[in-house]
Amino acid sequence: MAGQLSTNSTDHAHALARQVRKLRETRGWSREHLAIEAGISLSTLARLESQSVAQPGFFTVGAVAEALNVSLDDLFRSTRTNPGLWSAGYEGRDIDSFVASLLDHGIDMVADVRLTPISRKPGFSKSRLGEALSQAGIQYTHLRALGNPKDNRAPFWDGRVNVGQARFRDILRSAEAQSDLNRLTEQAVQSRVAVLCFEKDEERCHRKVVLDTVRERIVVEVQSLS
Repeated sequence: MAGQLSTNSTDHAHALARQVRKLRETRGWSREHLAIEAGISLSTLARLESQSVAQPGFFTVGAVAEALNVSLDDLFRSTRTNPGLWSAGYEGRDIDSFVASLLDHGIDMVADVRLTPISRKPGFSKSRLGEALSQAGIQYTHLRALGNPKDNRAPFWDGRVNVGQARFRDILRSAEAQSDLNRLTEQAVQSRVAVLCFEKDEERCHRKVVLDTVRERIVVEVQSLS
């Protein structure tokens, strides 16, 4: 599986890295520029922004906050985001606007529930998508067992959605699907996860069944990725 679900101990570092990068890019600064302003090495800043350190040094973070002209309290407060699930369809999107929307919503991880994560849309095949998300500080995982088989896609497309959903619920009873559902459920209580498939309208997509199934297990808010 490309990417492991994170544990709660690293969530803070992920959020901090994302916030530092967002503030830097909002100012139009390069990493080199921020490193100079903060008086730290470029490699130190790169590790901070890429989440390579689970507990970045206090003085390092303080120097970065001062360079960005934000208080430490403001910087750390911005990393405290509520966990939950987002329904994400990339139909009609390009990769840049999609990643930007993920960042706007503070998404920590994209859980790809396509059976085969390939796409004719540039940037949305597994390897390219994973690279784009990594650069944005967002984790990626492919939950293949939560993918919809080819022979169950027609009902979602031709108006027999109830038929497709019923069959897919049967598919979710498999041991492999239950394992991936457990992983997704565990992550949803720890961080902000976007469940990804192609269709913009989740009513025409099997991911709605995935999201509903998780909601049957835990109390979690599910929002649409705008």
